[in-house]
Amino acid sequence: MRTPDDYFVHPSSYVDEGATVGKNTKIWHFSHIQKGAVIGSDCSLGQNVNIANNVRVGNGVRIQNNVSVYEGVELEDNVFCGPSCVFTNVLTPRAHYPVHGVYAKTLIKEGASLGANSTVVCGHTVGRCALVAAGAVVVSDVPDHALMAGVPARRIGWVCECGYRLPDDLICGKCGKTYQATETGLIEME
Repeated sequence: MRTPDDYFVHPSSYVDEGATVGKNTKIWHFSHIQKGAVIGSDCSLGQNVNIANNVRVGNGVRIQNNVSVYEGVELEDNVFCGPSCVFTNVLTPRAHYPVHGVYAKTLIKEGASLGANSTVVCGHTVGRCALVAAGAVVVSDVPDHALMAGVPARRIGWVCECGYRLPDDLICGKCGKTYQATETGLIEME
């Protein structure tokens, strides 16, 4: 397989004709990028990653080992997918009743992080800079900057854009950013 000079594909991986891969992206061992997928620049896809047909992956995304991103899922810029995190795309799957390309939409917004072995049930949005704990199961929309944990996932706090858990005053002890709570989550104060 010919690999363009502006991105890297390990020899054990496949990028189907009709897929697009951005500059400086690295695709590691035993991965598969399917037809119609669009991968942004400066991404890293670990071992055994599958990006399904027509999936959109933004710039600067990190997808760790053993993650399948199915059709209907979109990852915005700078999303982190921890090892073996799971996405679904059909709410009521049945082998005998295929959906023929009708998938529930799932959106992971800019800067969100999904911990190892977390699951995002399809049809939901994970907000900007949210942090989903390892093993959590997301079954509803997640607000911006929410810290989610448990099965089902519940908000147990807030996190800064830098990833630091915010105290009650919503002032980051690591980078100094200040936030205010809104109906859709936190917004940064100027």
